[in-house]
Amino acid sequence: MTYDLYGAHGWLSRRAVRSDMRLCSFLLPCLAAALSSAFVISPPHMWTKLILTHHWPSTFCSMEHPVCHPNISYWTLHGLWPDKGIDCNSSWHFNSSQIEDLLPDMKTSWPDLLNPLSASFWKYEWHKHGTCAAKAPSLNSQHKYFSKALELYHKVDLDSILKKFDITPSEKYYKLSQIEGVIENFYSVKPKIQCVHPSKNADFQILGQIEICFNPDFTLLDCEKQFTMETTSKGDWDNPVAVNKASGFSVCDHDMPVYYPPLP
Repeated sequence: MTYDLYGAHGWLSRRAVRSDMRLCSFLLPCLAAALSSAFVISPPHMWTKLILTHHWPSTFCSMEHPVCHPNISYWTLHGLWPDKGIDCNSSWHFNSSQIEDLLPDMKTSWPDLLNPLSASFWKYEWHKHGTCAAKAPSLNSQHKYFSKALELYHKVDLDSILKKFDITPSEKYYKLSQIEGVIENFYSVKPKIQCVHPSKNADFQILGQIEICFNPDFTLLDCEKQFTMETTSKGDWDNPVAVNKASGFSVCDHDMPVYYPPLP
């Protein structure tokens, strides 16, 4: 048995079909324009992830830094890094007067371990990472960039969370899974944990850096999550592992004990 969809008792009427066809012919150009606009707003080179990077002062200062100030016993902010770009606007100079109200917090939370009285570290982070993060309207000024980094640092409160779950500097060794587990269980995302390997034959690794990642809307994100538009450049600056190895850090080995060094 067949049914006449256009009959008096059918599902559709010819008038409805003609109306739908007119609606489709109207909507298609609009949809095409909207998609075109979306690609303009989010070009392929736009970053898709922010990396809030913490470093452990004792480890940093042990990495061949003869002039260093490791007398800080909490995780400090290393930077807020977009996953794409490096030195995106060399003409956008750092100006500390634009973040004057943030300086007291920055000196504590984001200190320059090599030169505490200088703003050179923040200047470096702004030129290298801030000018690239500033492609997003939410971070398109020095004040927005530095204040957001501080806000995320305090919200994450990594140092307190590690202490709360008994991950503290110690002469004993930890399993990497212990540290990862605390972070993953509390934040419900996967961090990126980096270590220093003292020598090729060492039977332990030194905890040095922990990254917590965010979406462009500042919601938490697995650091391992990748996006289809993420790998457009083949240079080392777009290869996080290469960058970290160049700076002395590499992703921690799951099979090797982790040393979380106390203050010297």
